[in-house]
Amino acid sequence: MAVATTPMETGHQDVVHDCQLDYYGTRLATCSSDRTVKVFSVSGSPDAPSQSHLADLSGHEGPVWQVAWAHPKFGSLLATCGYDHKVIVWREAEGSQGRSWTQVYVSPATLHDSSVNSVCWAPHELGLMLASASSDGSVAVLAYNDQTGEWDSKKLSGAHTLGALAVSWSPAASAGALVGVAQGAAPVRRLVSAGCDNTLKVWVQQAVGGEWALEHTLSAHSDWVRDAAWAPNIGLPKNTIASASQDGTVQIWTQADAGAAWTNVQLHNFGAPVWRVSWSVTGNILAVSDANNQVTLWKEAIDGQWTQVQSVQ
Repeated sequence: MAVATTPMETGHQDVVHDCQLDYYGTRLATCSSDRTVKVFSVSGSPDAPSQSHLADLSGHEGPVWQVAWAHPKFGSLLATCGYDHKVIVWREAEGSQGRSWTQVYVSPATLHDSSVNSVCWAPHELGLMLASASSDGSVAVLAYNDQTGEWDSKKLSGAHTLGALAVSWSPAASAGALVGVAQGAAPVRRLVSAGCDNTLKVWVQQAVGGEWALEHTLSAHSDWVRDAAWAPNIGLPKNTIASASQDGTVQIWTQADAGAAWTNVQLHNFGAPVWRVSWSVTGNILAVSDANNQVTLWKEAIDGQWTQVQSVQ
């Protein structure tokens, strides 16, 4: 079944690399090789959508690869990353001239020394935290310090040989939780990164000292792993990660319990590089975009087999 789409004119002057809706689905951020980020208000139905331009954010000095909205409990925050080696955090606030966006964080030159390809906010239960992945091979974790008003950083140097391309946080709740982090329980602090060494790597933050340690290396792809997405797990009995690769395949990785071994099944061979994977809010539907200019939606059947349920053209 194919789903019809309605084109949206962004006003960007070059290729659009990423777009993301905010938590409520009422605002859309886009980024482009024209070095800008744009914010739109969106409303209406899929058959009759409408949008209005709200803001242009200029601060990057090269193509902007990715945008990410923070959880609304932290206010209106947007993170961006780009070819200029920078991670920028933007905040929207009310001023004398109305609502406007300002930069509240720009990464120093010491954080990454090559293109920053991916940026991802941590689950809100962990506080205001952000991870980034760079072509310099490193993954960085940024955490806002309420006491100092500064962003503390921890860098995982050499995470991926030749470059890190994507990063995604695990849910804060343990697999199988029905409502989130249990009262009195420590939230889970894990993330997965993907890179040009054809692997995914799962990292865990140590309880003592707060350092990040490699927990697992996941190998099944034969070419660059372009993207990785950790699925929401509320009510689901396992951890699940989807990975997309230059080799044309998507792999689904599952883990019964934290620390246990990961197993994988191939979702599909698309016959062309796969760019991005994204989970639904409930974690049971996966969207895949590939070099065939298609977006397909996949769902796991009772027997564990993944089937395509829709395509977007």
